[in-house]
Amino acid sequence: MHFEDGLVPEDYLAYIRKKSLWIAGGVFLLLILFVISISVGAVAIPLAEVLQTLFGQNISHKWDTIIWNIRLPQALTAVVAGAGLAAAGVAMQSILRNPLGSPFTLGIANAGAFGAAFAVIVLGTGQMHSTVANAVTISNPYLTTVMAFIFCLAATAVILLISKVKGASPEVMVLTGVAISSLFTAGTMFLQYFASDAQLAAVVFWTFGDVSRASWPELALMAVIVTAGAVFFTANRWNYNAIDAGDETAKGLGVKVERVRNIGMVVGALVTAVVVSFLGVIGFVGLVCPHMARRIIGDDQRYLIPASCVMGCILLLAADTAARIIVSPYVLPVAVLTAFLGAPVFVYLLVRGYRR
Repeated sequence: MHFEDGLVPEDYLAYIRKKSLWIAGGVFLLLILFVISISVGAVAIPLAEVLQTLFGQNISHKWDTIIWNIRLPQALTAVVAGAGLAAAGVAMQSILRNPLGSPFTLGIANAGAFGAAFAVIVLGTGQMHSTVANAVTISNPYLTTVMAFIFCLAATAVILLISKVKGASPEVMVLTGVAISSLFTAGTMFLQYFASDAQLAAVVFWTFGDVSRASWPELALMAVIVTAGAVFFTANRWNYNAIDAGDETAKGLGVKVERVRNIGMVVGALVTAVVVSFLGVIGFVGLVCPHMARRIIGDDQRYLIPASCVMGCILLLAADTAARIIVSPYVLPVAVLTAFLGAPVFVYLLVRGYRR
């Protein structure tokens, strides 16, 4: 944005400063929550010793093992997955001009779950165990991710086709997502019907989203894909702002709407596929976090995208931390808590939409 004589109005500087401070405050809260998340669990670790261990001071071999091998990768996975799902959600809401758009509500997450389950059961990319501690071990995460991506892409193609229908409302898009979810859920049930007892128990457990399943190699792959996706969405922030004003307005501003929409949905599908293939289905993060950020930041995609990512990190990390202490020493899958939070918000958005 350019101003005459190089002067920037004070109101605009205050506008920028306020939004930047909100995002910085969210990052600070995330850092505090991150340390607390590593500290709590079946074995409590003092916060001071957590910080000392993270900064390379070997206080205790026991603490060192718990933090570096268990809790640190789990906390980082929650941060990466939360940011990825939230970024995909905010991009889909803008691309489709649909406030109810997200990888979960549009059926993309369930499609990815079916693709991953298909790879694990039919293609043999995972060793099945009947133990709760390690229900599924992915021996070929790349093939599993590719299959999840293919089915995410199939669901995305259907969504893009429906979005081109004249007058398609948010309610129609949500009903389309329900149909897609039902279709791929039925496909997953079909695979389960022919699975052995151990495979059935393992696949059912796998479908519950849980951030504790990813080790360092899986975390690294997710981090690369999610970071690339977030950078892509951020690079297209001006295009998304234009699309928010309407397709005709965006085209008048020189935005290639169809191309931006198609590529954006494919990138969102890839991010969703990677998260789902490693962690299972984690619902409502991509729906709730952009709306929470929008309440504070507004609709400007320059700030809404990073704010949604930060909010996704905070929400998923907080849910994972709570899941470890609610029924300690047992650990709930984090998807249970995100569903409890997301379902009421989803109903609220539907009701508000119908009132309009």
